[in-house]
Amino acid sequence: MLDVITTFEHEDGDRLLESMKGSVSALARALVYARGRIAVIYVNDAAGAWDGDMRGHVAHALAGNGGEILQEVMPQTGDRVLFKPDYSAFDGTALVHLLDGLRVTRVVLAGAATEMCVAQTGIAARASGYQVTVLRDACATIDAENERISLAYLEHVTGSVIRDTDDWIVSG
Repeated sequence: MLDVITTFEHEDGDRLLESMKGSVSALARALVYARGRIAVIYVNDAAGAWDGDMRGHVAHALAGNGGEILQEVMPQTGDRVLFKPDYSAFDGTALVHLLDGLRVTRVVLAGAATEMCVAQTGIAARASGYQVTVLRDACATIDAENERISLAYLEHVTGSVIRDTDDWIVSG
């Protein structure tokens, strides 16, 4: 789960929030399905607060702009959480060590924003030897055209699998 713990308080936050409103139900379905089956890992922008206080970050997001729609997609007990300094969840984090320790071979990506953090994480995951699935309807975007281009690149250049959440759930 990429960058879903947010207040949408940035330059393109209003557009991202509107997109998130359309994708949050798929994101919630993906989380319900994943928990108990695969490791759920949140990798989130630290937003300048490198205090490691995930509860504080969650409380801040829920109290902020868009908090009401994020309630059902926040981390739960048993989920793992990492903070990141940049777009890719692999840059400057312990993600590769966590995934290797869990013997993960495929990562399933969802969250925000498709054309930025999701795409960069997908590219880095492939470069690190992981198979990648992106749940397109469980991702939010700032720009629909850039999202389309990013998903096409991930599929056709990196070999990532692009699916809708319900198709992913049915196929297991």
